[in-house]
Amino acid sequence: MSLSEQYIEAEDLHPIDIVEHLAEHRDWDFDRIADDQIAMAVEGQWRTYSITLAWSGYDETLRLICTFEMEPPQERMPEVYEILNRTNDMCWAGAFTYWSEQHLMVYRYGLVLSGGMIANPEQIDTLINAAVLSAERFYPAFQLVAWGDKSPKAALEVAIAEAYGHA
Repeated sequence: MSLSEQYIEAEDLHPIDIVEHLAEHRDWDFDRIADDQIAMAVEGQWRTYSITLAWSGYDETLRLICTFEMEPPQERMPEVYEILNRTNDMCWAGAFTYWSEQHLMVYRYGLVLSGGMIANPEQIDTLINAAVLSAERFYPAFQLVAWGDKSPKAALEVAIAEAYGHA
């Protein structure tokens, strides 16, 4: 049975309810923080990623934030910002940023569902998988720039077309 077949009467279903069901289905650790927000841990090949999804009824957007800890040496920060720019040129959906105060590498995406549109479970599952796959794909390159003394261009050569991990 496909994920969406379980939601035949989905018109009144909240997007975070769908995320919660997916987390249960995938056996991910999760915490329903509020009616409009859920946080979960998803195991990848390189590390466990913290993923938060939040629904904003105001602008009808399902926001995803996928984070992992990273505290590069201060002297490598110009190269970290350069690899972020290069990485984002390779990302068609979502983008990376670095939150220096929290020491977090962040992948963000917003799924706009304006006009009363409803996200189906497959869309949300794809959204989460895309976040983890992007983090998995670029994690080694970020590490090589931060601690391997590689140039951003050289480090991105390890970010091959297919990610090794899976969500």
